[in-house]
Amino acid sequence: MAVHEHIGYGMPGSELDTKWWKTPEQRYEETVPKLRQFHEYGGRTFVDATGICNGRDVDYYKSLSEKTGVHIVACTGFVGGDTALPHFSRASVDYLARHFVHEITVGIGSTGSKAGVIKVGVSRGGRMTELDKRIYRAAARAAVATGVPVLTHLAIDPEPAVNIFHEEGLSLDRVLFGHVDDGVNAEKTPDRWIIEQGGRLGFDTFGYETELPDPPFWARPRKDRMDHFLRFVKGGHSDRVLASADANCSPLGWPGVKGHTVNYIFEVLIPELRHNAVDEDTITRIFVDNPADFLSIRS
Repeated sequence: MAVHEHIGYGMPGSELDTKWWKTPEQRYEETVPKLRQFHEYGGRTFVDATGICNGRDVDYYKSLSEKTGVHIVACTGFVGGDTALPHFSRASVDYLARHFVHEITVGIGSTGSKAGVIKVGVSRGGRMTELDKRIYRAAARAAVATGVPVLTHLAIDPEPAVNIFHEEGLSLDRVLFGHVDDGVNAEKTPDRWIIEQGGRLGFDTFGYETELPDPPFWARPRKDRMDHFLRFVKGGHSDRVLASADANCSPLGWPGVKGHTVNYIFEVLIPELRHNAVDEDTITRIFVDNPADFLSIRS
């Protein structure tokens, strides 16, 4: 299971920039082969962590599932307050919570498809804005009401988030604190503290490496990320970590990272774990058991 990925992610407004326009056929050509390969490798579930305003397209996801056999889990919520368009950025906590609950229990628009996870995140700079706090609080209320989990974008300032989740009665076992491994924020993220509080850690930027010809700003040396991950996997916390590639099948409004796909999990990451003497039971725990437990709906 790939627990933090994107079918097509872009910043709000990218759909208005004509140089990034793609026909449906072009998007299918970019995406279908990647998902079919994922399925052939044994991948069955792909969590699309694209927020409401960042290119989420549930009808498209349904057609991709039919073509590839991959189960795509859509999210409600926002990548961060700075990606929420004015209609939502002005909304109250109560409005946002009701909107999230509706998308989880009734459906997203008229698609008939329901969200299976709530996305939240801090705005640029990594510190919570007042809008971020409203979104986090609304997400916590919706998670408590529906039983679905919460997935965060960044975890470098988790204390305010933890306080909000506690105030709203949300168990931190239902929260995956994401991007603890990225090159910009890894050293700033209190990852052990998050586990001590009961949260889960998302090592979900595998494949974004400084060794790439043109690495993104959040890239990290491959060995550094693996050593970081292994400290938790081999340090008694393999039940608290999840791993993914945060790849973008068909980028919207930016070029993406050439050659980086969800299949990094099967082609590079799992073989490297085996090379580092991680046993098959632990690999299954990380990529099957932990995601299944996290994504379960709990009353």
